[in-house]
Amino acid sequence: MGSVKRAVRIANCSGAVPDPGEHMLNQAKYGPVDVITGDYLAEVNLGNDAEAYAAGTHTGWIPTAWDGLQKSIDLIAEKRIKVIINGGALNPRGLAEETLLKLIEPKGLDLMVAYVYGDDCLHKVHSLLTKDKALPHLDKENSHVQLEKDTEEFLKFPDEFPIVSANAYLGMRAVKRGLDEGADIIICGRVADASPVIGAAAWWHGWKETDYDELAGALIAGHLIECSTYITGANYSGFFKHDMDELLDLGLPIVEVEANGECIVTKHEALNGFVNEDTVKCQLLYELQGTIYLNSDVNAEIKNMRIKDIAKDRVRVSGVTGAPPPATTKLAVFYKGGWQCELLLNASGYATEKKFALQEAQIRRKLKDFGLIDKFDVLDFQWAGRPATNPSCQLASTTYLRVFAQARDKNVVASVLGAWATNTMQHFAGFHCSLDLRNATPKPFLGFYPAVIDQSELEESVNILPRGHSTESKKFVVGPPKRTERIQDREDYGPTDPVNLASFGETVMAPLGDIALGRSGDKGANVNCGLFIPAHEDPDGEKWDWLRTVMTKQQMQKMMGSDWKDWYHIERCEMSGIRAVHFVVYGPLGRGVSSSKILDSLGKGFAEFIRDVHVPIPRKFMSSHRAEHL
Repeated sequence: MGSVKRAVRIANCSGAVPDPGEHMLNQAKYGPVDVITGDYLAEVNLGNDAEAYAAGTHTGWIPTAWDGLQKSIDLIAEKRIKVIINGGALNPRGLAEETLLKLIEPKGLDLMVAYVYGDDCLHKVHSLLTKDKALPHLDKENSHVQLEKDTEEFLKFPDEFPIVSANAYLGMRAVKRGLDEGADIIICGRVADASPVIGAAAWWHGWKETDYDELAGALIAGHLIECSTYITGANYSGFFKHDMDELLDLGLPIVEVEANGECIVTKHEALNGFVNEDTVKCQLLYELQGTIYLNSDVNAEIKNMRIKDIAKDRVRVSGVTGAPPPATTKLAVFYKGGWQCELLLNASGYATEKKFALQEAQIRRKLKDFGLIDKFDVLDFQWAGRPATNPSCQLASTTYLRVFAQARDKNVVASVLGAWATNTMQHFAGFHCSLDLRNATPKPFLGFYPAVIDQSELEESVNILPRGHSTESKKFVVGPPKRTERIQDREDYGPTDPVNLASFGETVMAPLGDIALGRSGDKGANVNCGLFIPAHEDPDGEKWDWLRTVMTKQQMQKMMGSDWKDWYHIERCEMSGIRAVHFVVYGPLGRGVSSSKILDSLGKGFAEFIRDVHVPIPRKFMSSHRAEHL
């Protein structure tokens, strides 16, 4: 029996378009790594750039990905670091060729470049969306979920809602094949966020396509580092316990994936930030849909996974098990949804609610006079913030009304500003606003339709660019997974073995965040939210018993207050291995981030809102947990 290969050290260099190229350089520079991966693509990025790319006014790839390669290429070659990034976006071949022709060949570097194709389905999406082949919505099979009213409008009127991009979420198979064939740099388009990490680990350890437990472990490892600094101190609900200096100029994470799929999350010692159980749990809970994490290569069961500190900035993740993937994957379809605008209007102090009610009535009346009030798809008036009692300054007394509108007709949207302007001199007492009203003028927006597509419909390949005397690329086609399983219904249940809440003794009304951390994010139209007790603050599990008992679906609905709509749906499950309660709230984001009417269109603030809602917390838990941030 051969010896087990050491863990592969995979460093992340990006979690979004704005992450600068210096992150790639830092990951290569400040310590040993075997592979650098980077995720540059939020769901809407491809749609946003699609028209400009088609018109020839955009390269199609991500500028910060190119910047990272320019800064790092010499060190990558010197240290023989593999690089796998999805910064190719709409044009992975273009970025691969740019890298070869402008960086590698002029320097005489011994590096092989490849690109992954097959995610772009724009050329055939219309045929796939015909009535006899209609691609179902990602949430369509969930009988409890009611889709936003306009979700399927573009299917009925394709000429009114032109599709601008349609990209499938690819897995790791082309990535691994490219590495097997000797590629040093692999440029991808829309691969699933964790796919580069899975592919790198599978190549390093020689895993087969059916090594599901190992692949599942790598899937979770990839999920943990895909969002850049979200696991080293950013977007962290426990940040207030740390000195400000620890939170500035954060370093990016590294994951050491072992031969059995378990991993250790860490970072370079020379870079700022921190990795601990709580930051890892927060990132694990980000943008989940339940205890099964779906991917086009493997499904990961995380209900019983474990997360444990083993040293400073070193956290072991174990207990993940795998199963065959579904036959389908997600297809992100973006289309021209119409026009939108938003107008921000401020009020200070006294009788603010009536001031904003008057402003709304004025705008609605004038739109009715214009004969346009019924022409809007969305016309929403949102009161953001509440004035402080006995304010210490005017800003503490100031809140704003956000007027948000969408319609198919640009002129209808433009009428909102006109309706407000007509009433300008009839304003409420003390009205004021910024003099920059550019957001109040109509701008186009994209609608989002997360479809489900069979993986057999995809033509996935890795293409290795020619070097030296070779003149043709080498193309290696990878087919769909050889074995698949039907997607199981997501687990949805109340507290397991609930405890009598009276047994915890006297309670005090306090923010849930005084004793619980959490994280939330978006999944299409939906928001997820995971909550847990901080590590090392619940040795006997008593607080966990309380948290999972008190945080029912009914309690979550109650805590949402006036944000709750009767057509929303909540799913709940528990992750006993990390002592977390997880919720998915279906519906709040409408058709998704690109067209959502709510201010928190990415769902990132939802968990912080829930943590700020007061609940009856046992007094004995509060003695050591009074919020340090109050």
